[in-house]
Amino acid sequence: MSTKPRQILVTSALPYANGPIHLGHMLEYIQTDIWVRFQRLRGNDCIFVCADDAHGTPIMLKARELGITPEELVARTGEEHRHDFDDFHIGVDNYHTTHSPENRELATLIYKRLKAAGYIAVRSIRQFYDEQAKMFLPDRFIKGSCPRCGTPDQYGDACENCGSTYSPADLKNPVSVISGTRPVEKESEHYFFKLGDFTDFLKGWITTSKLHPAVHAKLEEWFKVGLQDWDISRDAPYFGFEIPDAPGKYFYVWLDAPIGYMASFKNLCDDPKKNPGGKLRFEDYWGKDSQKELYHFIGKDITYFHTLFWPAMLSGAGFRTPTAVYAHGFLTVNGQKMSKSRGTFIKARTYLDHLNPEYLRYYFAAKLGAGVEDIDLNMDDFIQRVNSDLVGKYINIASRSAGFIHKYFGGKIGKTDGGWTHGGIVKVPADSLNMSLLDDMASVEAFYEQRHFSLAISKIMKMADAVNAYWDEQKPWEKAKDNQLGILHDVCSITLEAFRLLTICLKPVLPKVAQEAEAFLNIGELTWSSKDDHLQSGHSINAYTHLIVRVDSKDVEAMSNASKENLLKSPTQAIANMEPIFPEISYDDFAKLDLRIARIVKAEHIEGTDKLLRLTLDLGGETRNVFAGIKSAYAPEQLEGKLTVMVANLAPRKMKFGVSEGMVLAAGPGGKDLWLLEPHQGAQPGMRVK
Repeated sequence: MSTKPRQILVTSALPYANGPIHLGHMLEYIQTDIWVRFQRLRGNDCIFVCADDAHGTPIMLKARELGITPEELVARTGEEHRHDFDDFHIGVDNYHTTHSPENRELATLIYKRLKAAGYIAVRSIRQFYDEQAKMFLPDRFIKGSCPRCGTPDQYGDACENCGSTYSPADLKNPVSVISGTRPVEKESEHYFFKLGDFTDFLKGWITTSKLHPAVHAKLEEWFKVGLQDWDISRDAPYFGFEIPDAPGKYFYVWLDAPIGYMASFKNLCDDPKKNPGGKLRFEDYWGKDSQKELYHFIGKDITYFHTLFWPAMLSGAGFRTPTAVYAHGFLTVNGQKMSKSRGTFIKARTYLDHLNPEYLRYYFAAKLGAGVEDIDLNMDDFIQRVNSDLVGKYINIASRSAGFIHKYFGGKIGKTDGGWTHGGIVKVPADSLNMSLLDDMASVEAFYEQRHFSLAISKIMKMADAVNAYWDEQKPWEKAKDNQLGILHDVCSITLEAFRLLTICLKPVLPKVAQEAEAFLNIGELTWSSKDDHLQSGHSINAYTHLIVRVDSKDVEAMSNASKENLLKSPTQAIANMEPIFPEISYDDFAKLDLRIARIVKAEHIEGTDKLLRLTLDLGGETRNVFAGIKSAYAPEQLEGKLTVMVANLAPRKMKFGVSEGMVLAAGPGGKDLWLLEPHQGAQPGMRVK
C-alpha cells in the first residue's frame, strides 16, 4: 500500500547581508540541504526556503563606510550569497531577503496582533548615546574596561578575559566603537515583547517539539532564571522597518529576521513561475491549525531566539509553531577557531576557486551528527577521507567494472535475473552481495532521517568495503586472463548494480556525482524506491569518465594561502575589522605609563578558569605576579624564558586567584588570535619602554 508523501517546509538560519559566506556558514547549509535532498529522494514534498538577514546597525554602518546605500549593499551581498549556494549545490526553492514587502507586511501584522493581545509593553530605558555619530549604541558597539577584572578593550555585554557578563553602563571608561568618543547616557522610550507571559506555553511546547536533549536542558536553565521582557525596538538612525504608529522607532533585527522564513515562503507562493497553479498556499503551512511539518536548522548560538522568542511570537500572533528546531555546533579548522591570519577563515568562494564542492559536502556529512557538538575540518583528514572513501572505495567500483564491460562485452550488462526474489524483484543466485546491500539501506535510511549523517556515511562505506571485498575475492582480472568470460560478465554486472545502490545512498550528499553516475549508467533519475529496480541484462552503459578525482594537497595549500592573501588584498575588509583609534591624549598622559621589559620565568595554569594563566615576571631585580587572559592562545611551556612588555605601575588588583601586579601587553582581537609583544634581541629585563 502506498504511503502519502509528507509535506515538509525546511529553513536554514539567514546569513547576515554585510559579508561573504564562509565555511562555518556552509556547515549549516550543507547539513540542511542533505536532509532536504534525502526527503525528496524518498518522494516527500519537501520545500526549502532561505533569505538574507538584511537589517541592523552593522549593515547601515558598512554601507556608509563603502559610500553606498544599505539597499545597494544588501542587493550586492545577496547576489554573492546566491552564487555561493548555487555552486555548493544547495537546492533552495526560494532565496529571498528580509528587506522585502512580504517581510514588512508580516512583521507589521505580527506586531499588531501581539500589541492587540496585550503582549507589548512600552517604557523608558537609559542607554549609551554617541553624540558625535548621533545614534544610540548597541552593546557590541561599546568598549571599555571590564568592571570585574579591569581588562581593557572589552565589549559592552561580556568580558573575554574573566567571562563576566554585565550591562554597557557597568563598563569602566566606555568608548564608542563608531567614533572613538566617550558616549553619554540618554533616556529613550522602547518597546518590549512580554516573553514571560508565554512561560507555561513554552514549557509545553518544548515537551512536544523534537528538540535535542542538550537544547532541552538549556531551556530548562533559562526557565529557572525566569524569562524577561525582550526589547524589540531600536532608535533611529537604523536600517530596518519602522514600527507602526511609533515614528523614529524601528523593529530590532531579531524581530523581523525569523519572520523572514515566512516572508520567503510567501514570496514563493505568490510567484506564478515557481508556484504554478497556486498549489502552495501560505496559510496551509503557517496557519495556526496547519498539519504540515516545519523544521528550522540553526547554529547553537541562536538557540535562545529560535526556541523561546520565535515560538512565543508565533503563538501570540495566531500562527503555527515549528515542529522542531535542529541546532548544530560550530566549525573549527585544524582544531582551532577559524582565523584570518592563519588562513583558516575560509570564504566559500575561496574554497570553490580551488576545490570540488562535493569534497566538502562529503566531509561534513561524514562528521555531522544529530547533536550540538562542534566539528573540526582537519585538512589532512579531509584529504585522506575523500581520497580513501570517495575515490578509493566508491568511484573505483564503477571505473574498474566499466573497463571490463566495455572491453569484453560491448558495454552491455550481463545476466541479472533468474533465481530467487527479494522484495518482488528477481535476483541472480550469485548476487547475495546486493541482497546484503539492500538490507543495509534500511539503516542508511533511518540514519538520514534522524540526521545522523556520520552514521549513514559510515554504513555506506562499510557497504562499499563489502563490494570491494567481493571484487578482490572474484579476481576478475584472472577470469579475463583464463577466458572465463561468462563469470567475468556476471561479476562486473553485479558490482555495477552495487555501484548503482551505493549511488542512491550517496545522492543526498553528492548530487552532481549522482547525476553524472546516472548518465554513465544510462538510466533515469534515481530515487530511494529505485533500490527495488535493477540493471537489466543487455542494458548498455556509457563509456566511463572520471566522476570525481583525488584531492591534491597542493590545492588545499593554495586555498589556505589564498585565504591569507584575500585578507591582505582587501583594504575595505581590513578597515571594517580595524578597531577605532581612541581619543587623543597628551604626552604627559602617556608618560604616566611605566612600560618595562620583563622575562617570563614561570607560566602555569590556574584551577577554575579556562582563560587565565599565572605569570611570574622578572623585572631585572624584582619579580611580579600577573594574571593574563592568554590561555586560549598560549600553553605555559611556550612562554617560559620569553621576553615581553608589561605595565609596571598599574595598581595591584585583587582577584579570587590572588593579586595581579601589572599587565602584559598583547595584540589581536582575542581568543586564539592573540600575540604577546616580544622585544628584539638585546633588550634586558627591567629596561623601560619609551
